[in-house]
Amino acid sequence: MSIDEKLVNKGLSETLVRHISESKNEPSWMLKKRLEAFSLWKETLIPNWGPSLSGLNLDDLVYYIDPSVEETTDWKELPKEITDTFEKLGIPKAEREYLGGVGAQYDSGIVYHNLQKSLADKGVIFENMDVAVQKYPELVEKYFMTDCVPSSDHKFTMLHGAVWSGGTFIYVPKGVKVGLPLQAYFRMNRPSAGQFEHTLIIADEGSEIEYIEGCSAPRYTSSSLHAGCVEVFVMKGAKVKYLSIENWSRNTYNLNTKKAMVYEDGEMQWVNGNMGSCVTMLYPSSVLLGARAKADSLGIVLAGEGQNQDTGAKALHLAPDTVSTIRSKSVSKDGGISTYRGFVQIGKRATGAVSSVVCDALILDDKSVSNTYPSTKNDNKRVNISHEAKVGRLGDDEVFYLRSRGFSEREAERLIVGGFLEPIVKAMPLEYAIELNKLIELEMEGSVG
Repeated sequence: MSIDEKLVNKGLSETLVRHISESKNEPSWMLKKRLEAFSLWKETLIPNWGPSLSGLNLDDLVYYIDPSVEETTDWKELPKEITDTFEKLGIPKAEREYLGGVGAQYDSGIVYHNLQKSLADKGVIFENMDVAVQKYPELVEKYFMTDCVPSSDHKFTMLHGAVWSGGTFIYVPKGVKVGLPLQAYFRMNRPSAGQFEHTLIIADEGSEIEYIEGCSAPRYTSSSLHAGCVEVFVMKGAKVKYLSIENWSRNTYNLNTKKAMVYEDGEMQWVNGNMGSCVTMLYPSSVLLGARAKADSLGIVLAGEGQNQDTGAKALHLAPDTVSTIRSKSVSKDGGISTYRGFVQIGKRATGAVSSVVCDALILDDKSVSNTYPSTKNDNKRVNISHEAKVGRLGDDEVFYLRSRGFSEREAERLIVGGFLEPIVKAMPLEYAIELNKLIELEMEGSVG
């Protein structure tokens, strides 16, 4: 049997790990990383502290699906099946109108990547992660799954380290402010598949960058897995804003890992919208390493029938006068389960640190569930820590009031949910706030996924 025939089989093996690395012509250090991660993965059990993953059969997945398309900077050069998919998602239109660069991934490979010439002339690097390994090996080796997200973090970072493919690499030089957002869109288009894109962003001293990530997949009867990894390095005085709209289908297990290292006077902002997938486990983390470093995390979660959305954020204060803000809003309906799971740590050197956590949950019926599991570890007395959590049900009085003004019951529910989520939606650029509002409306109608 040829290696290509073996690759269509399900399950993970060292043969496949070696083939992925060989097919990408990777340097020996990357293959070594992959094999070390694979070895750890084989020895580690699936975590059992969160939502049940019993429906995820890791032996039944296809871990690498090459789209068999050469990467291009021209949409016209792609097969019609792929361009039709991305046209429906609005990606080419968005690039033309308000983006500084776009990357598009289809299954395990990047098929399109482009950056405006004005940004490239300033030294901004925006590449397919596979290409970056070839073009900037020393820079990638220094940062890739080292101090930020080592493959040993947990079971699914081990898996990711072994089979990662595609993704985005961004480097912004010192003092450069990227005025237009860069975007990557990841589409998982096959049943019983895994997608493992890797995003690595390095914002050098005094630079600024806004990055937008979109994710989706069609619905199949068999389960799929998304276990991507995001690593962000926010250097002294730099600012990074990372927006993500994850609308995976209801057969997808979304087990993503996102983490930022924030140095002196740096600012990191996470904005996440999660509404697809049967199970989500996602906790964007910020490690505040330098004095006056800041992290802000905003999250929206919608959990409907058959969904268990376990999300939150983490902030580790390891330097003085650091600031973290975590705001989470969740909506549960039709028996859905939403859970906030967060962690704030204040280190001994973090004198003057300030941390604020606010969790608001809205439950739309008697079948749905909302949980809150905050955790704080404080090793410094001279800090300011606050936590606020509110859970409310959709009230008959509010619905009655809106119905008396001519709205149907469904319209009344949509208006109330829209108002509840508005503070987070407003944090997004206008075009993406509109997109997120449309997805929320579809979710309220039970049409997403």
